[in-house]
Amino acid sequence: MEQVRGQLADCYKQLQLQRKNINAEAVKNLFLGNEKREHTLFSLAEYHNTNMKNILSHGTLKNYFTTLKYLKKFLKLQYKTADIYLTDLSYRFISEFELFLRKHTPTDHQKKLQNNGVMKHLERLRKMIRLAVKMERMTKNPFENYQLKFQKVERSCLSDVELASIENKNFSIDRLEWVRDLFVFSCYTGLAYIDKMKLSPSNIVRGIDGEHWLITSRQKTEITVKVPLLPKALEIINKYKDHPRASVNHTLFPNISNQKLNSYLKEIADLCGIDKYLTFHLARHTFATTVTLSNGVPIESVSKMLGHTKITTTQIYAKVVERKLSDDMRTLRDKLGRVPSQTHNLSKINPLEFH
Repeated sequence: MEQVRGQLADCYKQLQLQRKNINAEAVKNLFLGNEKREHTLFSLAEYHNTNMKNILSHGTLKNYFTTLKYLKKFLKLQYKTADIYLTDLSYRFISEFELFLRKHTPTDHQKKLQNNGVMKHLERLRKMIRLAVKMERMTKNPFENYQLKFQKVERSCLSDVELASIENKNFSIDRLEWVRDLFVFSCYTGLAYIDKMKLSPSNIVRGIDGEHWLITSRQKTEITVKVPLLPKALEIINKYKDHPRASVNHTLFPNISNQKLNSYLKEIADLCGIDKYLTFHLARHTFATTVTLSNGVPIESVSKMLGHTKITTTQIYAKVVERKLSDDMRTLRDKLGRVPSQTHNLSKINPLEFH
């Protein structure tokens, strides 16, 4: 009897350490081994990642693993446990996890999370929780009264002057010239890194107009993308068509990791006197804004070439630059100038007349 009493006391202490709701039923289930171990946060995460392995891209799934790493650190620090029951998740748990993410300072090379980074981790947790609710592993969604608050971020892009400076720069180092060409190609096609690296000669076809087109599908969304090739893009394709590393892999260009590519782009930015944070994805923004929209290509066409399903997504990437506004208003002035109208001397207008 004393041995059983001791085991029950151990169960009670274990529930205390896990900060679970303690009652006779909980102690009994833990003692008898009847507790539902499968209904924990990390068993849910394992189920989610296993079932989404063939649906989500590798990059997206990798982000879920990062979120789970933060959750493990948080549980160890805040709850002194390695896992938590789904029924114990609450609004308070989410709020405390958010605070942990905001205050956490990584000890490796990573930067401290900003607001939108914190929100992305919470967004992934919310998606997993919604799955648990649908599977009836939870009766209530702790995110029900919690609102994610993303901050609007201005998408940077290269100006036409900055793009020209990179295009015309002579590099004495082969790897920088190679990375420059890959970057510029995406500035004129709008392709993301992963879609560009998988290109093969078969992706270049004759379009409806008899010109060369690039036809591929986005790995992220599996949406078909069709882009009529501009002269600069064709020039770069011809430059690498006989490259031995590309020929061996049957790709359009020799491959390079995204990490190395972005590292070399920082060198290129320094050599070209560009103070913007240069990443490969900036080429996609540059295509949307500087190369297409600024030159009068309708946003509907830009959206198709970027592989977006909604115009609103394209609007995030492609802000209207000041030069385009200036050109549009100059055209309007020219049109209005041809229409006879009464001339006003603006210098004689009294500002006080306007209320």
